[in-house]
Amino acid sequence: MGMRGSLRTMEYERFLKAFRKAREDKGLTQEEVAKILKRPQSYVSKCESGERRVDVIELAEFAKVYGKPLNYFVHNRA
Repeated sequence: MGMRGSLRTMEYERFLKAFRKAREDKGLTQEEVAKILKRPQSYVSKCESGERRVDVIELAEFAKVYGKPLNYFVHNRA
């Protein structure tokens, strides 16, 4: 299994679904989130698509913006 395959585990797919849903629930666009985080929109897009893995520090930043606890992203079965 190559790098691409390892990024696409079922658990990570569930994480990505919850990750996108958190932004949508907050009513924010990727561009708005990027401005808040002082990052390019492509950063948010790559995080949401799974092209870029999100580390725990980054996840904490997103969680704060979205008003979600960290466990929302790992226990959510959206």
